[in-house]
Amino acid sequence: MATSKPQRSKEELEDIILRKIFLVSLTEPTEHDSQMAYLEMTAAVILSEGKEMRLTLDLMHSILFDRLIGNDASIEPPFQYLVGCYKRAYDEGKNITCTKDKNLRSDMESVIREAKKLSVSYCRIQLGDPESFPSPGGNSSESISASPLLRLIFSEVVSLVDGFGGSSRGPPGFLDDFFGDSDFDSFLEPILRGLYEELREIVVKVSALENFQLPLRALLFLVSFPAGARSLVNHPLWIPRGVDLNGRDIERDSILGPFFHVSALPDHPFSDSAWLPQGSDTTVQMVMNTLYDGLAKLLLTLLKNPHTRKKVLEFLAEVINKNSSRAHLQVDPLSCASSGMFVNLSAVMLRLCKPLLDANLIKRDKICPNYVLHGKRLELRGLTTLHATSEEVAEWISKDNMGNTKYSFICECFFMTARVMNLGLLKAFSDYNHLVEEIQMSEENLEDMINRPYSLQLKR
Repeated sequence: MATSKPQRSKEELEDIILRKIFLVSLTEPTEHDSQMAYLEMTAAVILSEGKEMRLTLDLMHSILFDRLIGNDASIEPPFQYLVGCYKRAYDEGKNITCTKDKNLRSDMESVIREAKKLSVSYCRIQLGDPESFPSPGGNSSESISASPLLRLIFSEVVSLVDGFGGSSRGPPGFLDDFFGDSDFDSFLEPILRGLYEELREIVVKVSALENFQLPLRALLFLVSFPAGARSLVNHPLWIPRGVDLNGRDIERDSILGPFFHVSALPDHPFSDSAWLPQGSDTTVQMVMNTLYDGLAKLLLTLLKNPHTRKKVLEFLAEVINKNSSRAHLQVDPLSCASSGMFVNLSAVMLRLCKPLLDANLIKRDKICPNYVLHGKRLELRGLTTLHATSEEVAEWISKDNMGNTKYSFICECFFMTARVMNLGLLKAFSDYNHLVEEIQMSEENLEDMINRPYSLQLKR
């Protein structure tokens, strides 16, 4: 009768699983394995302390640190190694599901969860401070702004139409664990800031028919996490600061500015005919609607979050106030944002207002006209459309003191949209009509010049 194979103890299985996940060994491997790292010095310390030569969760912090510090040119870079550890932990999690002993399976599942957390924690340390662990070839090419993490995000949000290779897709659950932790630690903050700056750099020079969709999806993915949303609105370039800050500065330098800049409209005098998107009207309309929907979803996600709503309203108000001169007949392109940005913003704001514009106007009572004079964000008092002199405005304010009134989001959104439409879509229509008139006048002048020699000959 065949004897049954003795079952391994919990400690033995923990050692085996951790060796498979982290590719480290405290004993010299019997067979040569280029991936397995023999931590000889670490093993000597453990042996001197009288402990068993087994890997345990209690030892893994120091062991993993020694593994990363002892990195050499024959081993993969720290970030790739740690992502690989998470992937191997995920695979081990699938393998232990067939374990019959429920208690043992539960213990091993706990080991694997802790191994994943450890991998993610050290990934944050490495990306937040690339100099923390040596990398093959040095760390000169590794920085926050060149983080390999962005490639994993792209592979997560990629679609077949983007033309981006998805072969480097990260292990399932890695990005959720990386960004989903509620602790907004000192390592995660600079990583997110670097990602936002890199996404901005990618989009800053693309046109409507170039690949803006992948960075936009990556931005949407990041703000879906509370830490990502908070980091975006607290970024120094969320609203650039400066004494002479103008509308053009916000469009060029802010994180969202380049996304709103993507347009089928030329940005005179900063573009030429080669920049204009070459495609059918249907194609241009389709990609622009994709842009509008993505930006509207982005702002709506941030507006629904009570911790980021105020910052979004401040950004929109700053964009509007710094571009108020777009309402003038002659617009200075050096100090004002482009028409493309404001047409885009008009389309996005209309999408945000869509719930307010129902057929029965049930939310109309939440729109207070006093916001025009007492609202703290938008500078509306000086508009000639108020049909009142500055003295009349001051008298009205003194009679009806509502300076401390808090206005609802519906009210603010309504007036912001109205102002954006005035500076954006309606202004674009007006500019278009003026261009049509100028073209007609030029054609008439040209025809008159062509016919003039003949009229002179007849007079002779």
